[in-house]
Amino acid sequence: MGSGADGSKIDKALLEFRGQTLLHRVLETARAVCERVAIVGDPAKFARHAAFKDEVLVRDVFPECGPLGGIHAALVQSPAELNLMLPVDMPFVSKTLLEFLFATAEENDALVTVPKIGKGWQPLCAIYRPEFAPSAEEALRAGKCKIDTLFRDISLHTIEAPELIAAGFSENNFFNVNTPQDQLTVKQNLP
Repeated sequence: MGSGADGSKIDKALLEFRGQTLLHRVLETARAVCERVAIVGDPAKFARHAAFKDEVLVRDVFPECGPLGGIHAALVQSPAELNLMLPVDMPFVSKTLLEFLFATAEENDALVTVPKIGKGWQPLCAIYRPEFAPSAEEALRAGKCKIDTLFRDISLHTIEAPELIAAGFSENNFFNVNTPQDQLTVKQNLP
C-alpha cells in the first residue's frame, strides 16, 4: 500500500505500468526465471480480483510483520533451494538481472545473496535459501521485523555496486515505488 497525493491509500500492486499492473509485471518477470511463483500476503485481498484467482497465494505466518514476515512465509512453503524474493513495487527489475542474481547465488553457499547499490542492500530483490527461515522466525517471534539486521548473523553474499554496474545494471533497476512522486515516475515509464 502507498498513499496518493490526496492522502488516500493506493494499492501499489494495482498501479498501472506499461499497460499492466505492477503485480502482473512482477509475476511475469519472475515467471521468466522461476518454475514456481507465489504471491505472499492476505489471500482475501487477492481473491477480490479475478485476475489473480489462479495464482498461488501464501498467507503470512506472522501477519503485519512487513517484508520479513513475507520472506519467512515464502521460505517455509517453498520446496526450492534458491528462492527469489521480489517486491511488487520494483518495476524496473529485468529478467536479465534476475538471471544474474540466480547465477551468483548458485556460485556460493550463503543463505542470502543480496545486491548492495544506491541506498544499501536490496533485501527485497535477493535470493534466499530455506535455511534462512529459522533466523527470520526467531526475529519475528522477538518482534524484530527488520531484514538487514539479520544479515550480520548469517552467511551472506553481497553483490556490490561495482559488480552490478560491470554486469550492466544500475541503481535504476532497483527503483522502488514509495511516494506519490514515485508513482508519477512509474506512470511516465521512467527512469
